[in-house]
Formats: sequence, C-alpha cells, structure tokens
Amino acid sequence: MKIGFLFNHDQIHQVAHSLPIAVALRRAHPDVEIVAAVTTDALAAEVTRLSVLLGVYLPIVRLGLRRTGSRVASALLEAVVPVSKIAIYRDNLDFFRKLDALVVAEKTSLLLKTRYRLDHLRIIHTRHGAGDRAIGFNKASAQFDHVLVSGSKIVERLSRDAGVEASRMSVVGYPKFDLMETKLPPSPFADPTKPTVLYNPHPSPHLSSWFAHGQQVLDHFLKDDRFNLIFAPHVMLFHRPFVVTIDKFRIDRPGRIDPRVLSAPNIHVDLGSRASTNMTYTRMADIYLGDVSSQIYEFLYTPRPCLFINSNGADWANDRNYTHWQAGEVIPDPSDLGAALDRAIAGHDRYRPVQRALFDRSFELTAEPSSARAARAIMSVLGHAPTTTAMPDRMPAMPAIGSPAHAA
Repeated sequence: MKIGFLFNHDQIHQVAHSLPIAVALRRAHPDVEIVAAVTTDALAAEVTRLSVLLGVYLPIVRLGLRRTGSRVASALLEAVVPVSKIAIYRDNLDFFRKLDALVVAEKTSLLLKTRYRLDHLRIIHTRHGAGDRAIGFNKASAQFDHVLVSGSKIVERLSRDAGVEASRMSVVGYPKFDLMETKLPPSPFADPTKPTVLYNPHPSPHLSSWFAHGQQVLDHFLKDDRFNLIFAPHVMLFHRPFVVTIDKFRIDRPGRIDPRVLSAPNIHVDLGSRASTNMTYTRMADIYLGDVSSQIYEFLYTPRPCLFINSNGADWANDRNYTHWQAGEVIPDPSDLGAALDRAIAGHDRYRPVQRALFDRSFELTAEPSSARAARAIMSVLGHAPTTTAMPDRMPAMPAIGSPAHAA
C-alpha cells in the first residue's frame, strides 16, 4: 500500500496539520509506503525540518510543472491567481495514479476525481484549522472519501451544511497541537513586561478588518505604547500584490506597511515567517485582536481576552459563521480601540467560560496524541490493521496534548 501526503500551497502553514499524521503512520505501519509530495522548496524544507525534529525519515517527492502551457500560464498569472496550485495535478497524474490513498489539508486535490477521474484513489481530508467560515463547510467536503475532524462542532456543520455522512468522518483532535513546543522563543520587544496584543487579520477582503481598518489599528499602537503589538496576519494577506477571493469574488490590494510601524519598539511585524504559523504568537500574546481567522481557536487553548473588529458590518449575532465572536466584544471600528482593549481585560471573566466551551466543541482532545488517532482512523478507512505497537505515547521532543484541563 502506498499513501501520499500532499503539500501543495504557496506557504508552509498547512504542513503542521497533516505531517504529524504521516509520521505517526510511518511509526505504526512500517510495511506501508508513506511519501510526502511537495511543490516548492519552502515546503520541502519544512517537511524535512519537522521530520528530523520528530525523528522519522519521510521520503520526499518534488512535483513540478511539466507542461509548457502550465509554466507559461504560471509565469503570466501567478502574481494574481494560484495557477501552479491547480496545474500541478494534471502535470503529475502519473504520480497520483500510483497511490492508493492521498492525504490532503485543502480541497483543490478533488480535481483528481472530478476532472481527471482517478476513481481508485482514496482522498482523505485533514482540514486545516477549526474555524467557522462557511467555505470550510461547503459541498466540496462531501466529495472526499473520508474527513478527519477536530471536534463535534465540525462534525455537526459538515453533516448539516455539506451533507457529509457520519460514517465518512472521524473525530481525531488536532494533530497540529502535537507539535506544540514547551518553551516559547524570547520576546521580540524592548519591554516585554507590557501586555501584548496579537492583531491577526484574515486575507479575504469581504471578511477581513485589514482593508478598511488595518492601518488605523497600527496607527493606534504607534500612539498608545501601553501595549506591545504583534502584527501577524494570515500568511496569505501579503503573499501577492493582490488578494483574490473565490467564495465571494473580490480583489483588493493589501498595500504596504508604514516604515514608522516597522521601526516602532513596541510593534513586531511578521508577514509570514514560521513563527506566524506554529502558534508562537497565539501562545505569546495576552490579548487577541482580529476578525474571522481560525487562529482564534488556537489562541483559546489558554483563555485570554479577545476583541473583534466588524469592519464589514456583518449581522453576526445569530450567524454560525461568526460563532467565535462570542469569545469577546465586537466593535465596529478601531476609533476607540484603547478603551475597548481596557474593557477586554477588565471584563474577561465574563467570557472565560464561553471561551472554554468554544474550545471544547472545536477540539475533542484525549491523552492519546491527535496524530496517532488520525493515523488509526486512516488505516481503518483503508482496511489495514496495525503491524507494530512500537509507536510511543508521545512524539519525540514534543509534549502530547491531552485533556484541555490546562485551560482552567
């Protein structure tokens, strides 16, 4: 049996959602061929780094654009739309045909079934993040052979909104938590004693606070240095000169960061380093400031004050796509941001039990590492029994995340 783990994205942020599963499979099933397929040098480097860290060698196959038309289209259009991400499937059908199963964190891989008719290939979706946006629960999810989900909230919405049958879902927790390191890196601020705010806007123009109010948020922290600010938006916000969304078509420019912001001693800007994808900032911050990013749920691993900016005038109160906005106050704009931050701190006891409940419904964690649970689920789907019990209770060098009692 041959199982491929595909990493096909412009950035590395999806690797942590499925690579721990590949490692767990390799440990528990040495008779099964596990291969990591990557499409960029950055993805290859991240897969290698995490594999070494976890102490398991994973063969890596580099997939590229083979057809002249694909390379030309990528050269002309990649700055606006992810041509390579789509073309990679047609250009590497020989690789995908040799797999029995493909494990993915995104949905473009469904082209292998819908367009290229690889009906024999079992495609298993790990998802990425535990957010509430409607696009995460669209009908495409029902086209996967199986979906690995983090908690009951995801099960309910996939069943109701996407029509995914219960038999084609497995609750496995959150494999990314298996990579959580014990120690945080040193603070990037001159005065680390100040409370730290994480501003984490989403890239989608019709949902994000950045395009309407982002510069105003940054300007506030230039003037109000009572706080340190980590500005770490979704890694795709500044990846291209233009941001294009497909769930509700819109195109916009993210713009540039004011040099005064870049040099401010109380502001740390990170537009896409590894630290912005591995929970460093969601663990380091004291207050979360954002809009619709699923990183809010990673932040809620430890309940802390939250504040949300409703820049697009969403009628959110009874909208399950904004369930996470129950975790803190929602403000229409940052015109009185200083007072809102003060309220978030002073009134957090009101939101603490709500935050715990939101986390528990999003992540059903046990003493067993989530990656091991996911590996068992995959092999059950593929009808393959374990051949060894050598897999340890914990990943090497990483603490297993058990019951969320830490959040008390």
